[in-house]
Amino acid sequence: MPHGFQVVAQDKDSESGWIQLFNGKDLEGWVPKIRYHALGENYGNTFRVEDGLLKVGYDPKAYPEFKETFGHLFFEKPFTHYRLRAEYRFVGDQVKGGPGWAFRNSGLMLHGELPETMEKDQDFPASIEVQLLGGDGTHPRSTGNICTPGTHMVMEGDLIKQHCMNSSSKTYHGDQWVSIEVEVRGHALMKCIMDGETIFTLTHPILDESDPHAKTLIAANDGDARLTGGSISLQSESHPVEFRKVELKPLPNDG
Repeated sequence: MPHGFQVVAQDKDSESGWIQLFNGKDLEGWVPKIRYHALGENYGNTFRVEDGLLKVGYDPKAYPEFKETFGHLFFEKPFTHYRLRAEYRFVGDQVKGGPGWAFRNSGLMLHGELPETMEKDQDFPASIEVQLLGGDGTHPRSTGNICTPGTHMVMEGDLIKQHCMNSSSKTYHGDQWVSIEVEVRGHALMKCIMDGETIFTLTHPILDESDPHAKTLIAANDGDARLTGGSISLQSESHPVEFRKVELKPLPNDG
């Protein structure tokens, strides 16, 4: 685990052991980091809570054009072994100037770096991204794909350096609510489950030694590139998205 990470005990739902990372009321426990802006500055009220939902939106005054102003909302504490479950939906229209690939696109950034280590103009944290993707109403488009900003991972025994790998999920069109669950066990396992089916499995995530920013993270971790835990963040990538649940269940650390 990179330097600076400490796993802190959280209050748990006594019945199931699930921690509600999003309390349904406000952004308590979350910290925004939006590109070109200082850590903690929620530029344009990009991340907000309305009607009990955590919303990612784009006020036209703040975003007349997107201009690659990617944002991430970090939970304040990192984790290593857990199950993460989120319910999300895409709504409305993509903001002007958003890249084509970011249409109905958000993500769960896992095993991420500390937000304090991100540079002011950095687009994405070094992390393993579980993409959240919506269909266009016609064409197939899987969700739960894996992308690797500043990282690599192993799938079926092979080190994968390709930036994104598609999952085996079905397509979710329209504004329907979608539930996704990821099981994370340190450096040993990350798998995603939707509708009772495992749609991807990966192991041995590492920082990319060829990436300049990742190199600084490796150096700060005494040369160790392994990712055994890290931050969790939600993305702002130019298309409005809403979350009605973000919850986590810690799992035993089996070493």
